[in-house]
Amino acid sequence: MNRTVTTGLNVPWGMVRLPGGDVLVTSRDTAAITRINLSSGAETALGTVSQSVSNVSSGGEAGLLGIAASPDFASDRLLFVYHSTGSDNRVARLRYEESAPAGSQLSGYTAVLTGIPHAVHHNGGGLAFGPDAMLYASTGDASQSSRSQDRNDLGGKILRMTPSGQPASGNPFSGSVVWTLGHRNVQGMAWDAQGRMWASEFGDHQADELNLIEKGRNYGWPDVEGTGGGSGLTDPVATWGTDVDSPSGIAIAGGSVWMAALRGARLWRVPLAGTKLVADPASFLQGSHGRLRSVLALDDHTLLVGTSNTDGRSQPGSGDDRLLELKVT
Repeated sequence: MNRTVTTGLNVPWGMVRLPGGDVLVTSRDTAAITRINLSSGAETALGTVSQSVSNVSSGGEAGLLGIAASPDFASDRLLFVYHSTGSDNRVARLRYEESAPAGSQLSGYTAVLTGIPHAVHHNGGGLAFGPDAMLYASTGDASQSSRSQDRNDLGGKILRMTPSGQPASGNPFSGSVVWTLGHRNVQGMAWDAQGRMWASEFGDHQADELNLIEKGRNYGWPDVEGTGGGSGLTDPVATWGTDVDSPSGIAIAGGSVWMAALRGARLWRVPLAGTKLVADPASFLQGSHGRLRSVLALDDHTLLVGTSNTDGRSQPGSGDDRLLELKVT
């Protein structure tokens, strides 16, 4: 059974579930954060990140992207966002003051990591706390592919940091927030029940990817796209043609990775046994709701999926953009 939770959203991008069950959604182009009650669809405006800091910038693929809630959110009320400025992408911290009037519930803006490369395209933007309570951010190569192999550049990487933006203990490169390198543009990140990390990646013209993310690994871009990287490079677990995918958010439920596809306008189910693909990926919702951006597992059999038809890449339909609740097995 599928149902529409809410409609009329403006370029929804990142989603995170709060301890009480409601979901926060970011708007890429307006820098707004909205709280949504999944039962009623009722919306509450927290405010915009631009109310807290003046240099939020949108345009192209840039703007307010990922969002994560502190592992101690119930007590510290801290939110983390990944957003663009006129000169960089950055990770910032805000406090959620739920008792304040709607629209004015964000305070205490603090940038915790700056200097992530920014461009019209390939800004990454994924943000999530892992099972280790460290904060992970996915970045793009900002349309300059040489960044991805440069350990001193934050572009084309997955980063791992403390909540204050410092390199986390156990990172592979001393004094660095870099966790993995050789990425083109990663947006989706998720962990399975065994604590393994997975990420989706936009390819160029040949292959989009689903990767098993492991400490210090090099995923090949720009030297290789898709499989066949050879010694020292890590191949993806699954690949797709770029015409049927353009992967953004991912979630794990029912023993599978679920991947939202933008250009492909569908939801991919990738069945896994441990780290191995056990059957061909299957597509759902193909063409029925347009471009799909975000996917969040509410439980092991329920997904929340966000469309992305108001992002300038397609013609919005009536009610776009929307959040959909899907029952999966």
